[in-house]
Amino acid sequence: MNSPVYQTVIVGGGFTGLFTALHLAHEHYPRSVILIDKNERFCFKPLLYEYFDGEMDSFQVVPRFSELLQGSGVIFVQDTVQSIDLHQHEVKLASGNSYKYSNLVLALGSVTSYHQVEGAKEYALPFWTQADAIALDRHLRDCLQKAIQTEDVEQRRKLLTVVVVGGGASGVEMAATLADFLPHWYSALGGNSAEIRVILLNHGEKIIDGDINDPLREIAEQELKKRAVSIEMIVEAEATAVHFNSVEYKHHEQINSLATHTTIWTAGTSTHPLIQELPIPKEHRDRHHRPLVTSTMQLLDFPEVFAGGDCAAVQDNSLPPTAQVAYQQGANIAQNLKALALGEEPKQKTVNIRGTLLKLGLNDAAANLFNVFEVAGEPAHLIRQGTYLTLLPTPIHDFKATTEWLDEEIFHHHLDPNNVGKKVVQAVELVGAGVVGILVARKLLKMLGDEEKEEKEEKKE
Repeated sequence: MNSPVYQTVIVGGGFTGLFTALHLAHEHYPRSVILIDKNERFCFKPLLYEYFDGEMDSFQVVPRFSELLQGSGVIFVQDTVQSIDLHQHEVKLASGNSYKYSNLVLALGSVTSYHQVEGAKEYALPFWTQADAIALDRHLRDCLQKAIQTEDVEQRRKLLTVVVVGGGASGVEMAATLADFLPHWYSALGGNSAEIRVILLNHGEKIIDGDINDPLREIAEQELKKRAVSIEMIVEAEATAVHFNSVEYKHHEQINSLATHTTIWTAGTSTHPLIQELPIPKEHRDRHHRPLVTSTMQLLDFPEVFAGGDCAAVQDNSLPPTAQVAYQQGANIAQNLKALALGEEPKQKTVNIRGTLLKLGLNDAAANLFNVFEVAGEPAHLIRQGTYLTLLPTPIHDFKATTEWLDEEIFHHHLDPNNVGKKVVQAVELVGAGVVGILVARKLLKMLGDEEKEEKEEKKE
């Protein structure tokens, strides 16, 4: 399939890719834009836990690209990228179609890394996409159903034990979420919730060590103890093998085994295979094999190609692989693409890190805001969701998802018809916290210099 040469192709519909496309549409970019992703839906990864445990709906967390891009002029192609030819300026797809480009945006993100651990890819469950969330939901429900039906104590113990491998932010968020809602699920079936076991297996001495969430470790450790069932943490434990019904790990030079039918893998990511295959020399890659880009987000050897998010590293600037970084990089890439199309020089733009947000179970979180103060518990939960909801991709989607959240989270969740007076007061307080969350989010966006989002919030009001 031959397409016009003067067009921009974006491969990958994550935060960087989608927001690049939306910003180009907003900036009235003079060239056609094609966004390619293998999935039908965008996945708002920070809120995937809320989708998984039922706190939020699919339209809020995994909306269709066709809906998000409606009226934008961006062409969405659902297909798998097979190869990228940087020399011929061509992207080839699994369907046999191909697209020539004048500019390319690499936004493929990263992939789950199993670190060559025996059986991990075959038997451990990842948590990265909507499909992963659905698969894990079905698996856990199946385990609980079998557990309630069996009289074999040892078999029931395996079915009710969940091992989360990896004590980074993803592992901590997963363990906390499971420790809150699995007991409720099992109790609803008539089981004894005390039989649920959630085990967090961490390679290092400390959880969430050495990343952007590091300042929240103390809060996280305290909040993890408050879950519906106690989370068992095993540190300095290196997973060595995953089997159908067990996990092996090395602890102080001794090999141990945990009997379980559910192993969830959150132990890291690796560079996307397509990115690894690009003809970029080793000296122009970082230690994770990601290509280096300039401060204007362009590849060193191919300046017509931009890259951002998890699949690239900015020269002399270490940035965490988070949504707020990818969001800002998407805006920067869009501005520089427009500059090039108009014959202007691309400009660098500083990425501002304004704290971090960590989910710690149902209606619970920790927040480090502006690197100045910390919040824990339900107020942090409201701030976290309010913040992320303001980052939803389009104004209509943002408004719909936010009003749905306010209705469910504030009024339905907290109003009890048997104790209306007291609950009304609590609801008012929580509405205030929710508003604070959105105001904090707006402050974040203002400090990030995102005028588009500010205009959107003003229209909503």
